[in-house]
Amino acid sequence: MENRKIGAVIRTLRQEQKMTQKQLADKLNISDKTVSKWERGQGLPDISLIPNLTGVLGVDMENLLAGDLAPNESDGGNMKNTKYYVCPTCNSLTFSTGGAEVSCCGKKLTSLEIKKAEEREKLTVEEIEGDWYITSTHPMNKECYISFLAFASGDQIQVIKQYPEWYLNVRIPKRGHKLLIWYSTQQGLLSQLL
Repeated sequence: MENRKIGAVIRTLRQEQKMTQKQLADKLNISDKTVSKWERGQGLPDISLIPNLTGVLGVDMENLLAGDLAPNESDGGNMKNTKYYVCPTCNSLTFSTGGAEVSCCGKKLTSLEIKKAEEREKLTVEEIEGDWYITSTHPMNKECYISFLAFASGDQIQVIKQYPEWYLNVRIPKRGHKLLIWYSTQQGLLSQLL
């Protein structure tokens, strides 16, 4: 950890919040001289103060301790640029239409590449009474299962969570063309057009 970099981050965030050193110090129950010392790179916050400091400054602990406030590149939040993140521990899904730093279960996640499903990997899709009816012979047990299905169109994403030992059996309204996306715990993130 570099004292000067961390101090610069604290100063920048404090000024963005329009706080004086005294105001920040009061919120942390410390002296303004201590805040000044941090900002000059002459010392670091005590570990017990870090959770409160990050909360007051509105910064991620990892970014504060790295002394890095590099902004995410803006890509306009376009639905076509949606990024999907799946936690390898709990298989929870998070997605963003712009750049994001995502973590779950104490791990930093990277966005997954969507692979076009090969014919043998595709889910079975039938039209029944104006709905899409989706099934699969994919294994659904604790070692290997589809943890979610997502239906992405130009303006919305509908997510349906699946669980191990559930038979994959989903019915959704048929509305225009959609991209069917699913996550297999063994095969990764796959897609096919509806």
